[in-house]
Amino acid sequence: MNLEGKTALVMGGGRDIGASVSRKLGALGANVVVNYSRSEAEALRVVEEIKTAGGKAIAVQADATKSDDVSSLVGTTIETFGPTIDILVNVVGGLVARKTLDEMDEEFFDYLMRLNVNSVFIAMKAVVPHMKAGSSVINFASLAGRDGGGPGASAYATSKGAVMTFTRSMAKELGPKGIRVNSLCPGMISTTFHDTFSKPEARTKVAGMTPLQREGSPDEIGDIVAFLASSESSFITGANLDVNGGLFFS
Repeated sequence: MNLEGKTALVMGGGRDIGASVSRKLGALGANVVVNYSRSEAEALRVVEEIKTAGGKAIAVQADATKSDDVSSLVGTTIETFGPTIDILVNVVGGLVARKTLDEMDEEFFDYLMRLNVNSVFIAMKAVVPHMKAGSSVINFASLAGRDGGGPGASAYATSKGAVMTFTRSMAKELGPKGIRVNSLCPGMISTTFHDTFSKPEARTKVAGMTPLQREGSPDEIGDIVAFLASSESSFITGANLDVNGGLFFS
């Protein structure tokens, strides 16, 4: 896979899976824009790692749920690396908190939708006009979007189901322009997400139920994103790829 001369914008590219994605795209030759909201130190560290390895990268702050922020981010990307954005990766998202229906209010539900769904829409709305044939969008859904999620994750699962459907719709709409749109549906990946929201005993149980008998790693996700960003996946679009070690088959 060769991404030499391509420009990649990684929304939420400074931590965990986003950081692995950023490093992998940089290693394959892409000019990488590492977006972050609050994790400046982590984003700058990723940029330095890419540069040390001989790549090109910048870190740019923007709140992915705000159109003005994302428009400014896209402007900086174009000013730095030229008029075309070849790869957009929407990693931004989160569970925020586990809440049952009784515990949720409308404000919480709306926030989850803004964070996980609106952020994808806003980024695509801003970036797609700067894409040309051969470009690729990779969104992040989740296994939760397939199976409804774990305890207290109904709003999160709903939002990720929406990402999956939006991905399919955009694949149909943008396909005639030569732009591919896919998403990943990761299962349990070893990140701070699960360090925060999943109990150790639950993680051990899930890993034991998984045919590969372990959690996935962020670098394994980064490898798949790189494949979807490259010409090696040129006939794949509208796919929601399961990456869960065999835990769930769709």
